[in-house]
Amino acid sequence: MIRKGIRPGLKFGLNRTMDGEAWRREFPFRRSWVAIAVLAVFDAVFLFPAITTARQIGGFSGFESLFDVVIAVFLSAWLLGWSMAPLIMTTILLVMLFGREVLKVGPGKAELYIGLPFVGAFAQYEVSRMRNLRVEQPAKKSGKSWRGSHLVFDYGANSIGFGSGLGPVELGEIESSIRMASGESIRKGEATPEELEKEWEPVPQEAPVAAVAEPAVAEPPKKWLTPSALMLIVANLVPVAGTVFFGWNLSDVMVIYWAESAVVGLFNLAKIIVIGRWAALFAGPFFLGHFGGFMAVHFLFIYSIFVEGLGGEGPGGDLSGVVALFTGLWPALLALFLSHGYSFVANFLGNREYAGRTVSQQMSEPYSRIIFMHMVLIFGGGLSIAMGEPTFVLLIVIALKIFFDVRAHIKQRSGGKESSNKA
Repeated sequence: MIRKGIRPGLKFGLNRTMDGEAWRREFPFRRSWVAIAVLAVFDAVFLFPAITTARQIGGFSGFESLFDVVIAVFLSAWLLGWSMAPLIMTTILLVMLFGREVLKVGPGKAELYIGLPFVGAFAQYEVSRMRNLRVEQPAKKSGKSWRGSHLVFDYGANSIGFGSGLGPVELGEIESSIRMASGESIRKGEATPEELEKEWEPVPQEAPVAAVAEPAVAEPPKKWLTPSALMLIVANLVPVAGTVFFGWNLSDVMVIYWAESAVVGLFNLAKIIVIGRWAALFAGPFFLGHFGGFMAVHFLFIYSIFVEGLGGEGPGGDLSGVVALFTGLWPALLALFLSHGYSFVANFLGNREYAGRTVSQQMSEPYSRIIFMHMVLIFGGGLSIAMGEPTFVLLIVIALKIFFDVRAHIKQRSGGKESSNKA
């Protein structure tokens, strides 16, 4: 997690200067040609299937059936997710070959830049909060071993390293230059409590159990009727109205809930962007890749079993029928989108549910909800088919879905450790 006072970002262009810059020093990377050669081989291995798949996608001349669309979407999603690996490796390879670090200093602040001459990441620091500038020699198998002897300073609870092949002589020169260019000296000692504060508020922890027994205090009742929970219930009641008054059948309900899973994935991508910031440039496409592929195959299954039926000809029909299927269900789709959208704004952003979460946690979060929910729906759907799709069985399936949805939603809002995050 990023601490207060650190402002990371990206810079583009050649020789970009820091506002008020008075001194700078460039540190070339230590290059391991063995590591570069190994990474180049792995990059080529990952690039080959990506190029092959891209050519296959480019070979599609048209879509005559749902199966064609699903295959194209699946391949595109797979390519999107897979391409993150060669993209990252290619970026690292370019940095290893042509990368550099630059230290820039101006009045009261310092900036560290790492990357290529035309694009890279940077972070700014307040010199008054920099502490204990020193030389470190990392262990051989540590993640910083490639630097060799380098400089390190403490900033809040973090230790920031920079440079390669630097020793006591460079330490004295750089410390003196920072003092002259910034007008402040890098101090020694421990950080103050204020400097250790996190940028985001920590997740509330349970109070420790008292050593002496105290009278039990009744817990306040759970708030089931929160605005987001009410919107969730109302949105889930739309399929009920469609079943009773408009003749929606099992296939319609299954398509609605598949589309809801797609909406969950869309807002989960937004959550990844909020949590990851610049990291979302890689994490976002990777999530879209594996989630999009999963949803494409999932829809093919739903359509083949519940729309076409087990006795149907398969998903090779007219695509206009697929489009008409969704357009006829727009009230339910709109209601579910608004419900998830409200929860995202009110709970995830407004109540700061993003605090303390990681990108990896958020990327995996939708699957538990989707897999569990659709196991329930498929079981209920199979029962409905076996009984000839009576309305009361379909209503029971919808009721079970509402129950588990609201239960997961309340659990997520109350900070449960395990949740399917219906938000």
